[in-house]
Amino acid sequence: MTPLRLALASTSKYRTELLSRLHLPFDTVSPDVIESRHKGESGPDMCMRLAALKARAVATRAPGSVVIGSDQCAVRDGEVLGKPGTVEIAREQLQAASGHHVDFHTAVCVIDASGDEQAFADITRVRFRRLDAETIRRYVDIERPLDCAGSFKVEGLGISLFESVESRDPTALIGLPLIQLAACLRRLGYELP
Repeated sequence: MTPLRLALASTSKYRTELLSRLHLPFDTVSPDVIESRHKGESGPDMCMRLAALKARAVATRAPGSVVIGSDQCAVRDGEVLGKPGTVEIAREQLQAASGHHVDFHTAVCVIDASGDEQAFADITRVRFRRLDAETIRRYVDIERPLDCAGSFKVEGLGISLFESVESRDPTALIGLPLIQLAACLRRLGYELP
């Protein structure tokens, strides 16, 4: 049996690159959903809700496909950190993270062609080293991590900002936990090593 077409409910270049590692053909489809946090909603709950919302939005437009939705947020001392969007906010986020740990919650929802959903989440804990203002300025100027939760790119120069990373899946920190996703896709009939 030929596996169903995959659709990634995302326009993220990071998630697209990650899913490409599995060597499966897929389409990227913008989910066109409003990514906002509900009042009183925790970071992990928001991520799971948004991952499912994205997957469901694309599933209605891609019948017969297996759809993957994902969302990620950073949480420091109970505060949910979004994508900074500006240099100033990126610098503020990194200054606040200096010497602290930040938890990155990455949620995934996979909807198969019959509409059944499988959801899972990953938590990665990052410990930032102490960062001075000049280090932060240089980093943000070089990397421009304005579209990344927590204001860094672990796959780039951002790794130099850390003391440690605790993770079950290093790809989760980039935005799509491939270990659990590959297992899910194998269960759905996709041939992966």
